[in-house]
This record gives sequence, structure tokens and C-alpha cells, in this order.
Amino acid sequence: MSRLQLGAWLLLTLLACALSWQVQSWRMGRQLAEQAAQHEREWQAQAESAAAQLVAERLQRQGLAQRLAVSEQHHYQELLDAQQTQARLRDRLATADVRLSVLVERDASGCAGLPAAPGTGSVDHDPVRARLEPAHAQRIIAITDDGDRGLIALRACQAYVRGLVR
Repeated sequence: MSRLQLGAWLLLTLLACALSWQVQSWRMGRQLAEQAAQHEREWQAQAESAAAQLVAERLQRQGLAQRLAVSEQHHYQELLDAQQTQARLRDRLATADVRLSVLVERDASGCAGLPAAPGTGSVDHDPVRARLEPAHAQRIIAITDDGDRGLIALRACQAYVRGLVR
């Protein structure tokens, strides 16, 4: 083989290597671009999924807040009504408009002023009642008022917990 043939063969080999190198580079570049695009699509899908989940959680929190606000308004109105009723009753007791009384057994000890039984000519079949002193009636009303407020607060707490559980 002559030097010219050897040089041509070497040049063709180098050219073939350079050409295959370039083709391989193009192929790898395309694969890397496709891989990067796929990776970007996956990240985009994950971001959209996370955003959708955040929106759903925010909507759920807003719904819960609305339900709790309605429940709180209802319980507040219930408490306000109970307080107004108690205040009216206290006012009526203070003005002697109404008197509280309790049932008394006819044979109870300490009730000497009450008749033991109705007379033969009487048609009184109602139970015997004793009227309470206004101060005692006020204390009883205060106790029932505290109890009513406690029950309303308990119902509000139970509704709050039920709202959170849902």
C-alpha cells in the first residue's frame, strides 16, 4: 500500500469516525431533550396535583369555617334568647308579677300552717303549693340561668367537634 492510499484510508477512517461521532451526538441530544421534556411534564403534573389538593383543602376549610360560623351564630342566638327569658323572669319576680312555688307533701314536717287534708265540704283536689321567698326565687333563677348557659355551651362544643370530624 502506498502512502497516498494509506493517507486516504486514514482520512476516510477519521472522517467516518467524526461523522459517526456527530450522528451519535445528535441522537443523544434528541434523547436528552425528550428525557428533559418528559421530566418537565412529570413535574408539571405533580405541581398541578399539589395545587388541586391545596385548593380542595382550602375549600374544605372554608366550608368548615362557614358551618362553624352558622353554628356559632345559632348557639349565640340561643344563648341570647335564654338570657332574655331569664332576665324577663327575674324582672317579673322583682315586681311580684309572678311568684315561684313548690309542691309540698301534705304530711311534710315543718309545714304546720298547711291543712292536712281538705275538709269534707271542700272540692280542692289540687296539690298543695308553697310560695318561695323572692330572694330564694332569684337564687333559683340564677342557678337555672347558669345551667342553661352551660347546656348551650356544651351543645356548641359538641357541634364544633362534629364539624371538625366531618
